[in-house]
Amino acid sequence: MKRILVTNDDGVRSEGIRALADALRPLGEITVVAPLAEASAIGHALTLRRPLRLETISERVYAVDGTPTDCVNIAITSVMRVMPDLVVSGINHGWNLGDDVTYSGTVSGAFEAALLGAPGIAVSLQRTDGSFDFTESARAAYLVAQSVLAKGLPSRTFLNINVPAGPTNGFKVTVQAKRNHVTKVNERTDPRGQKYFWIEEGQNAWEPHDRSDFQAVRDGYISITPLQPDLTAYSVIPAIEAFPLGSPVST
Repeated sequence: MKRILVTNDDGVRSEGIRALADALRPLGEITVVAPLAEASAIGHALTLRRPLRLETISERVYAVDGTPTDCVNIAITSVMRVMPDLVVSGINHGWNLGDDVTYSGTVSGAFEAALLGAPGIAVSLQRTDGSFDFTESARAAYLVAQSVLAKGLPSRTFLNINVPAGPTNGFKVTVQAKRNHVTKVNERTDPRGQKYFWIEEGQNAWEPHDRSDFQAVRDGYISITPLQPDLTAYSVIPAIEAFPLGSPVST
């Protein structure tokens, strides 16, 4: 039987992770290890300066008072004690498109899987007013997970899935969208006269690209973007090699 680890960044009690675990159950043995509290927009953070606690929520469902990256590591080393056949992170309450993958705790769960040697999938659903309907996103997670378990993924790669709310037009393989992001920082003063700050949603202008994940979900498609941890800008290497740097200065 295939061993599947499920995690997220919305917390172990979120509706999205329950829908995901239920959808994947026909594919293998499900183990859920997720943050005790919401850990959205925490990126690929790893907790190194305090101890972490593992709490049993129910049968094969555990909570860690840390990040999604913490959860994946503790799940593999101390809960499952074996490398899972697949790690699936989600279903996130809101898209993780384009450059936003660098902030996403959901994406980081799949990212950590790729680093550790397991295939990973991140799944996110469009945020809407009112309650979330995870039917289509859970179905998409099942279909992609089924294919990954059957065919595998290249080493050190993972998939980022974004699902529009409501009926969709099927799947589309995409690239990361790019955007011009203007951060909005709200500066305030507390009752003691000390300044504090709220970082808020900024203004976004997505660059046009026919094959981007942003364009795909706007057109009603489920976006699947293959990602990798290697951030090397290979096309820039010749330009850096041409820098007139000379020999390193000894100290």
